[in-house]
Amino acid sequence: VQLQASGGGLVQPGGSLRLSCLVSGRSLRSYAVGWFRQVPGMEREFVAAMKQTGGTYADTVKGRFTISRDNPKNTVYLQMNSLRPEDTAVYYCAADPSVITSNLANQRAYANWGLGTQVTVSS
Repeated sequence: VQLQASGGGLVQPGGSLRLSCLVSGRSLRSYAVGWFRQVPGMEREFVAAMKQTGGTYADTVKGRFTISRDNPKNTVYLQMNSLRPEDTAVYYCAADPSVITSNLANQRAYANWGLGTQVTVSS
């Protein structure tokens, strides 16, 4: 399974971005998917994840970010609104068919990762 994240860039505070993660090699249909982010010198942290429906979010992004998936397109999205400078990070997508709901926020539960995409929020 290969994952490729895209959609990052430079945006002003209060702006929006939509990240995409294209999954190839397997059907996305049976996979749990997640987004994580990392700032240099800090641990990678959970952002959002979902199984087939719904979504679970870090408190820092709840109400501003939305995770979604399009199974026929094998693509996962992260809509990010009301962006803040503290959202600046490299964002990574991850997928795994065996993640249970209670473990969605645990990055160690995911075996498949894409390269990250840089998001910079700055005026």
